[in-house]
Amino acid sequence: MDSQDLSAAFEEHRARLVAVAVRALGSRADAEDAVQEAWLRLERHAHDDIDNLGGWLTRVVGRICIDVLRSRASRAESALEEWTSDPVVTEDVDGPEDAAVAAESVGLAMLVVLESLRPEERLAFVLHDVFAVPFSEIGQIVGRSTDAAKMLASRARQKVQDQPLPTEERRQRREVVDAFLAAARDGDFDALLKVLDPDVAWYRHTAHGHTVRMGANELLAAVRRGDPGRVEARRVSVNGRPGILAWAAASGRPIALMSCTVADGRLVQIDSIVDAARLARMDLPPRHL
Repeated sequence: MDSQDLSAAFEEHRARLVAVAVRALGSRADAEDAVQEAWLRLERHAHDDIDNLGGWLTRVVGRICIDVLRSRASRAESALEEWTSDPVVTEDVDGPEDAAVAAESVGLAMLVVLESLRPEERLAFVLHDVFAVPFSEIGQIVGRSTDAAKMLASRARQKVQDQPLPTEERRQRREVVDAFLAAARDGDFDALLKVLDPDVAWYRHTAHGHTVRMGANELLAAVRRGDPGRVEARRVSVNGRPGILAWAAASGRPIALMSCTVADGRLVQIDSIVDAARLARMDLPPRHL
């Protein structure tokens, strides 16, 4: 196959390869690097007899991803800490664009759960449950038997299923987020307790990494320390789910972005970005509708 035909054949698979790598690595920049490395390896094997190019490329990208994940683990790094792929933030309205974002994005909450998986579990889960790659191929990628690959995916699936996911329709989730916003503005702590799960998890992504706080009391304490008069906030869509964007009332600069997970009528998880420099460079909705 000449170089032009090889490039054309590769481009037919590029979108899927990037999608696999984004879900495996949680970073579009890392995913693009992985796919580019796959292209370089394909060039080196241009004269080989490759019966199934799509399968071959998936295996190569998978092995590159597993190497990246293992390297992160050995350096105690996290995609959450580096997180080069910013969430998609839009107006919280119903439309095809919003549905596409929800389907294609790796949400903040899911990224947290994926980071808790071992590299082999994470890749096995993504390849099988998201892209329907056979376990026999996954085993080759992660260096395990077919049965061991099934076990890896099963363990990962259980951890993912333990993650609280939205259980209400979008309208109901919006109502919970709006109730939280109103109670925080009014300093109505009784109303806040009604919309917060007692074990709510609050993840804060800062310029220096991320922190985790657990329990409604932690969140209430933060609200008590704040001054509602100095903040303007409204509901937006963060990776296709209802969230909150807050600005400093005086300067109008964005100061916090929150993605909200609602289950059984209460907030069970809040993922927030409070890195001012990062928020300033993101593509965010305007302060006022």
